[in-house]
This record gives sequence, C-alpha cells and structure tokens, in this order.
Amino acid sequence: MSRHVEAQGLDGNDKAATSRKGMVKLKREITLVNGVAIIVGCIIGAGIFVSPRGVFAYCGESVGLSLIVWILCGIFSMLGAMCYAELGTSIVRSGGDYAYILEAFGPLPAFLRLWVALLIIRPTAQAILALTFSHYIIEPLYPQCEPPNAVMRILAALALGFLTYINCRSVRWAMNVQDIFTGAKLLALVIIIITGVVNLFQGETTHLKSTFQGDFKAQDISLAFYSGLFAYGGWNYLNFVTEELQNPYKNLPRAIWIAIPIVTFVYVFANVAYFTVISPLEMLASPAVAVTFANKMFGVMAWIMPIFVGLSVFGGVNGLLFTSSRLFFVGAQDGHLPSIFAMIHHERFTPTPSLMFTCALSLIMLTTSDIYTLINYFSFIQWLWVGVAIAGMMYLRWKKPDMPRPIKVSLIFPISFFLCCLFLTVIPLYAEPLQTGIGLLIILTGVPVHFVIVKTRKKSPTLSFISGRITLELQKLLEVMIPEKDDPLLSK
Repeated sequence: MSRHVEAQGLDGNDKAATSRKGMVKLKREITLVNGVAIIVGCIIGAGIFVSPRGVFAYCGESVGLSLIVWILCGIFSMLGAMCYAELGTSIVRSGGDYAYILEAFGPLPAFLRLWVALLIIRPTAQAILALTFSHYIIEPLYPQCEPPNAVMRILAALALGFLTYINCRSVRWAMNVQDIFTGAKLLALVIIIITGVVNLFQGETTHLKSTFQGDFKAQDISLAFYSGLFAYGGWNYLNFVTEELQNPYKNLPRAIWIAIPIVTFVYVFANVAYFTVISPLEMLASPAVAVTFANKMFGVMAWIMPIFVGLSVFGGVNGLLFTSSRLFFVGAQDGHLPSIFAMIHHERFTPTPSLMFTCALSLIMLTTSDIYTLINYFSFIQWLWVGVAIAGMMYLRWKKPDMPRPIKVSLIFPISFFLCCLFLTVIPLYAEPLQTGIGLLIILTGVPVHFVIVKTRKKSPTLSFISGRITLELQKLLEVMIPEKDDPLLSK
C-alpha cells in the first residue's frame, strides 16, 4: 500500500473506513477544443462510412429526400443539445441524463437510468465499436474473405485494454487521443467530400438528377428519421463530463454550437459525395459505402479507407469509455454503485476504478454471441431516457423557477423536443413490440435491485461492514481516494 493513501468510505455506513476527504479532486483539464472533439468523436463513428443506406432506403431511394432527412436530423439534434446546454449549466454535475433525472425526479428513476446504461447501453456499444474497429483494421489483411472472428475479438479486447490504460494514466492523454482520432475521421470525410466536389465540377451528376423521385411512404419516412437520429447519437456526451470541463458555463454551449453544425455539414456533403460516384442500387447493396467509394476512386490506395474507418471507430471507443466511466463515477457518489467507483487515483486524478469497471463490462460483452441482439434495444431505451431528462427540465422550470440558469432557452424548444422524443419512443412499440417490451422489462428489473440491494446495503450493518472491508482493500490496491467537490464558478 502506498503511504500517501489513507482508506476512505463514501458514507457513514462504511465503518471500516476513515475519512480524509478533500485531499484530491478531479481536474478541469477538458478544453473547448477537447469538448468539441468529444462531441464530434462520439457522434461520428462508423455509420457515415459504413451504412448511410438506412436513411436512403426508408426514403424510398429518393436522394433529395434522404439529404433533407439528414439536415433535419442535425437540426433536431441541435434542438436537443440546446436543452441540454441549459440542463448542463444549471446542474453542473457530470453524469448527463442520470444527474438531471436525479435532480428532477429522485433516486429511483435515476437508478433505473444508471442500471440500463450499466447493463446494456454502455458496455454493448463499446464492445460493438471495438469489434468494428478490429474488423476494419485487419480487413486489408484478408482481402478474399471475412477476418476470423477470434482474431477480431482479441484485437477488440486489446484496444479496450489499451484505451483503458491511457484513460487511467492521464485525462490529458485521453484527450490527446480523442483530438487526434477525431481529426483523423474528419480528414477521411474531408477527402471524400473534396473528391465529391471535384466530381460535381466534372459533371458527375447522373445520380443526383430527378432528386426527389422515389417510392416513399409516410410511415417509412418516420423510420428514416429514426435511422438518421441514431447516426447523430452522442450529441449529449459532453454533459457526462461537465465537472472536468474548463469554464463549463461558457464552454459547454460553445462546444455544442460548434460541434453539431460540423457534424451536420459533414454528414450531408459526404452523402452528396457518395452519390457522385455510387448509384442508388450500389448504395443499397454495399456493406461499406465508403470502401466502395474508395475502390472506385482511389485505385491501389483504396486500402486507406478501411484504415480510416477503423481509426474513426477507435476514437469513438475512447470517447465512450471516457464518458461511461464518469457516469458510473457519479452514480457511485450518490450511493447507487459501490463506493470504490466514486474514487480517483491520488496522483493521476483519474477515476481508475470506474474505468476498469467499464472496461470489464465491455470485455464480458465481447464473449457473448448475443451482443448484436442487445444493441437492438439501444435506440428505444436511449430516446426514452432523453425524453425523461427533458421532462425533468420542464418540471424544474415549474418546481424551481429561481434555480440559477446561465442559459435559459425558450420553452418552445423543450416542449417540441419532448414531443419528438415521445414520438420516437412510441413508434417502436408498434413497429417492434417484442424488442421494446424486452427493453422495458430490462429497465424494470432495476426496481427490485434498487430496493433489495441498494437500500438494504445502506440499512444492514453486516452488509455495510463487508462492503467497507472490500472497499478498503481495493482502495489500498488501486491507491484511490474520495475526491473533493469542485466549484465550477472558480474554474478557469
């Protein structure tokens, strides 16, 4: 055990621990540029490179309508992000939706949000991103066949382990990784867009003529929006690390207002570029549109596109790992997870236990063959909790009208966004009742867990003593301490 570390407990129930609170705290090392990189890096994953065909297919193969859907999805995401800018500057805590739901509706709804994130959303998304990264990185080595599944999973596990090490070592290292790989994915998309612009000037507009012709239906358009909004997922991830953002009252909204227009521009013009080269039929048939684009345009250099896709996803894994660990960190601070996850390293000021926990959950997901089935529940559950957070925002407007709100958006924004979230939550109930029903059941399994485990642990001296001893030993092993709360008004 390091002589610098004294064991601590999170609350009075951990009798085995003694408190020396306030010796360390999370550092505000995330700059405005880092914040933009987190949002852009978490939104832009493999989707725009691999399969923008979902929106196109549901738009009845209408090029013009699909581009309009991409634009409207960007506007919708900006609408939600503006609401989250108010939430993030009035409730200056990390944890995003969880922190806002806790403030508005109390511990049980907040725990259910944390429960489903812990059980499905975060580890499943990270595992799938890691598998996607490994697939595209090693794809050039297997030009005639699919890469071996075992090799992909081993490389995915190594990527998760490496990024966890980087995040445990230093917040600055993690942010450098995020900046570099966000830059790499934007570079790849800029190459695609510039190639498309050159093609346009050369008169390659065959697939852009008769732009709004297509066999589209109203119910399919709603599914097109669902696919498009899934591609914009991640616009609220900076809210999960607010406590480490420099000058959050200014940089949180600034990062949002910079990042989402960049993503919208890139998404729309990347699709335009694709259609200067790829026919609608090829778009629907291609397993990876950017790779098909590169094969047609870059010749012997086409191999760089799978590498760029892999690098893009690698940055997404880093951003998701970084924000997920903060969600579990904040949940532990509120007593919803073991107190060890609310501690940070005494010298590196990183939430080492929650990072290791996040990595372990993702590695477990890599071992299951049902991982892609689990992700089917992602969109429904995600929009459900975003809607609950926005409902909490409107409730706090009524319940706590005098709460400090450095940013206060027009009430039209949260009402409109909430109605859209309601629409996105209700549609799957009709379209895929089995999957959404299972998703709801998974959420409800958190109710007995909350009352039996969380509540019982706090009231039972025996469980509290056992928890305290385990926490003590882990604290010695990992050299971690309870951090001091920071005042965002004093941050620079």
